[in-house]
This record gives sequence, C-alpha cells and structure tokens, in this order.
Amino acid sequence: MTPVTVRVPAKVNLQLGVGPLRDDGYHDLVNVFHAVSLFDEVTALPADEPVVTVEAAPDAQVAIEDVPVDGDNLALRAARLLAERLGVEPNVELRIRKAIPVAGGMAGGSADAAGALLACARLWKADRILPALPELAAEIGSDVPFALLGDTAIGLGRGERLTPVETSGTFHWVFATADGGLSTPAVYGECDRLREAQGEDVPWPRPSEALMKALAAGDAHALGAALTNDLQPAAVMLRPSLRRTLDTGRELGAIGALVSGSGPTTAFLAASPEHAADLAAALGQTGVARQVVRADGPVPGATVV
Repeated sequence: MTPVTVRVPAKVNLQLGVGPLRDDGYHDLVNVFHAVSLFDEVTALPADEPVVTVEAAPDAQVAIEDVPVDGDNLALRAARLLAERLGVEPNVELRIRKAIPVAGGMAGGSADAAGALLACARLWKADRILPALPELAAEIGSDVPFALLGDTAIGLGRGERLTPVETSGTFHWVFATADGGLSTPAVYGECDRLREAQGEDVPWPRPSEALMKALAAGDAHALGAALTNDLQPAAVMLRPSLRRTLDTGRELGAIGALVSGSGPTTAFLAASPEHAADLAAALGQTGVARQVVRADGPVPGATVV
C-alpha cells in the first residue's frame, strides 16, 4: 500500500459562547470556528501493529514531548475506531509532523485525529466510509468534525453540529504561543467557578450578528471588534501572563485580540499581510511569547497531499 499523507489545519474560535453547565457536565456552546494556515501532517503507512510517532515540523517550536504516543493519542484512537467500523485490523503506523501548538487552544490533537481518519480511510481503500467520517469524528471529540470541514463554520451543541458560514476574502492573523499548555477541563472548571462566585445568570449563547456580518463582508476591522471568548477570563485567571500578551498585541496595533479556545495561545488580527508581518516582528521582540507565527484564514479542512 502507498502511504497517505493528510494536511490538517489549526483553528481559532472567532466566537466561543459558553452556556450554563448542564446536568451531564457539559455546556451548550456557540463556536464560530475559523481554520487557519498553520498545519499538521498525518501520514498513514501499513504496519504490523498500531503505532504513532511524532516530530516537530521544521522551525516549529512545539512541545512534542507532551504529545502521547500510546492509546491516549487522539489520532491513534481515530484509526482504531475507523478500523472497528470497517471490520479490519488497525495495523497502521501514523507519523505526525506538528506545527500546531500542543495544548494551545488551536485543536491540534483534534486536527491529527481528523487527519488520521481521512488518511486511514484512503490507505485502506475505504472510500465508502468517507461520508460517515464526520459522525465518527464527533465520537472522538467535539473539535474533530471541524478539522475535517475547515473554512469557517458555526458549531452548536458541544461544537460538533456544524453549519458553514459565508465568508468573504482572507483574514490575516498573528499567533503568540506560550510555554506549556492549559488543560481544557481546567479552564471550563474555572469558568464555572468564576460565574458561580460572581452570581452570574448565564444566558444561552447565540451566534453574534455583528460577527456574521463582518465575515460576510470581509471586513477585518469589524471582525476584530466582534471577537469574543467566554473562556478568556478563566484562561487569564489560570495563566495571568496572558493578560500582558493580549495588552502588548493591542498596543502594537492589532485590530482584534483574544485567547484562542481554552488557551494559552493568543490570536491577533491584522488589517493586511503587511500589517501582520510588522505586528509579528514587533511582538516577537517583546519576549511575551514562546513563538510568534503568522497565518491566514479561512483554509480548507483535512486534505490529502
């Protein structure tokens, strides 16, 4: 069998609205996902047993030592789930080359799972299963279906029920990564704690009309003003240094700034490619980030290369 390589994008949440805590321990979400040109690559090869290896992409300062290479790896779980549905042995080697920050709020693990689903389906000549991949993806994690879809989409429920969003033009981003990660469950837990302490009456989230209009018009300045993340206060509470990073990016001219997902990566919107280059250079000189990278969006989801 010929190895299959799939490229999968990172995401930034343009809106992350978190509803009240449900009885099952989850929250209803409004997630406006936006795929950006920061990619992992997942290669599937025939093997005698399931195995996963991980390396950093050239020039990517990602903490690959924090990526599990056992049964906890989402890509390996995806391959096993697909093999079970197909009735085949999950004998595959998954080689993951990472550029998406690890535990950085940009869904790198979910992207790898999506990449593994598509790569293994093609490796095992199972094109018949391709229409069912989004359903399988949702069984693995809430962000995995979007990594398959890409572009820009609203995610409801836990984020897995997706509706594509009309988007015009290209948006230019600068991302500042941080040392170490943030646990997504810990950030949600802190969000609940802060709300309870403040006695907030938590509303059910709805997609932002201002955000939808900005995306449809391709208006970067309006988009920057409409960015929201209900998890940001909790992420900043758990990692106070994020406040300095956000403030620094705004002071340097970002037209929008927010914590990406559950953090600790921070996202800054620029007005043009030239503005993004200048912002990235200036931010990189301040010492507030482990690494500063540029990316554009939206981009397609999981793609065979």
